[in-house]
Amino acid sequence: MFVVNHRIAIPDDELRYTYVRSSGPGGQNVNKVNSKAVLRWSVAANMSVPEDVRARFAAKYGSRLTVDGEIVLSSDRHRDRGRNAEDCLDKLREMLLEVAAPPKKRRPIKPSRAARERRLKAKSEHSAKKQSRGRKSWD
Repeated sequence: MFVVNHRIAIPDDELRYTYVRSSGPGGQNVNKVNSKAVLRWSVAANMSVPEDVRARFAAKYGSRLTVDGEIVLSSDRHRDRGRNAEDCLDKLREMLLEVAAPPKKRRPIKPSRAARERRLKAKSEHSAKKQSRGRKSWD
């Protein structure tokens, strides 16, 4: 069971791992070992995550989802597949924690009377300063 927080837990059978050859430097070992971890998780078919979290996840990361509604995360930062798999889980945990809490409702406020008066006074002072820069007529 992959536990994100007290509300979100994903069963291990919903997470699919594949391992492929890692790119980049590494000498002869990189050509022999499949150490890059690729994690696939179906957001659309998931029932263990609450509906509101799934909706926010799909809204925020919709461009990263496949046509089937899967998120694909990969990691090849480390040289062994276990640490790369943990890195993929950490990435998924961070993504889920970002959308776990609902966004705060915006409460519109009105500026106070004193704030309105300060703003209008500053505007009139600025206007008077600009007016004093004009050409003087000697008529």
